[in-house]
Amino acid sequence: MLQRPYTAVMIVPTGVGAAIGGYAGDALPVVRAIAQVADTVITHPNVLNGAQLYWPLPNVLYVEGYGLDQFAAGQWGLRPVHRNRVGLLLDAGIEESLRWRHLQAADAARATLGLAMTDYVVTDAPVGVTLQTAESGATWGTIANSGTLLRAAERLVQLGAEAIAVVVRFPEEEDAIALHHYRQGQGVDPLAGAEAVISHLLVRHLQIPCAHAPALSPLSLDPTLSPKSAAEELGHTFLPCVLAGLSRAPQFVTSGDRQPDVLSRDQVDAVIAPATAFGGSGLLSLSGTTAQLIAVEENTTTLAITPEKVGVRALRVRSYLEAIGVMAAHKAGIDAGAIAPHLPQIQPDAETSLSTDSLSSGPASLPQNALLG
Repeated sequence: MLQRPYTAVMIVPTGVGAAIGGYAGDALPVVRAIAQVADTVITHPNVLNGAQLYWPLPNVLYVEGYGLDQFAAGQWGLRPVHRNRVGLLLDAGIEESLRWRHLQAADAARATLGLAMTDYVVTDAPVGVTLQTAESGATWGTIANSGTLLRAAERLVQLGAEAIAVVVRFPEEEDAIALHHYRQGQGVDPLAGAEAVISHLLVRHLQIPCAHAPALSPLSLDPTLSPKSAAEELGHTFLPCVLAGLSRAPQFVTSGDRQPDVLSRDQVDAVIAPATAFGGSGLLSLSGTTAQLIAVEENTTTLAITPEKVGVRALRVRSYLEAIGVMAAHKAGIDAGAIAPHLPQIQPDAETSLSTDSLSSGPASLPQNALLG
């Protein structure tokens, strides 16, 4: 029997200290495994980005967070592409030597990966990012000069950019203890929240794929570095994974005229997210569809927003390995409860008026023609 493709959405909120997906591309192995079960996987850049490490997955769609929220709300569709021409947007606040490192990374992506790019554009003023931490421990940030970002991005679109890679100079982390914890695989990414603000701003304004790579000075050597944070220590820039992801990122379809090649939220079969991070708008929007929501308990965060607290019905699992098994059963049309040592008897509906007496009262009298058909 011919079945339609199985589509899964994987969400790991940014800057909330997720045990898996809160570091340098450490959720990429999970996506690779899910992509072996689902025909299409939709996820966002911070799940896939590992600085200079990335993995080509032809059935995984690289969708920026604001665009993913719009998709989940049913406002936008996703059209897969063969190739995007990527525009590079550089912050005027980046020092010359560090700017050259990013330009060389872009040239390397063109020469080694064959990526198509426009000429680059530098903002007409420094962007000015400030990092903040909320009481929950989640990170966020502010932009002093959003106008300069928008003007530079509009110029890239005029140059033919179909997606935009943004590199903004971030302040060096002043909280040495927090940075140490993050490098040990125990803390919250201090940059992630501010990065999301930048990409959300551009996607909302331009409605094309965008992703961000921070410009930072290299850190001193730490022999005790956690493997989960190690990808960020490999070079002078985080840009390669962003360029690779944007080169095949789906385009947003914002009109109501949806073509057969456009993916809509009604085609989503499963949504996987940390069990304590069910408060995001995208996840809440998808909870109103027929998709199976899967809450992964092992992926702890600084939040405490469980499915029960927001009135969402989700299947709780211990690990992503268990979640992948649930998806495999779901795709096969099997009730996950049937794959267990004990299966309870089917029960009557609590509001049914049917009683055991009515079942034993004998057959009702039917007209002869009622037996036909």
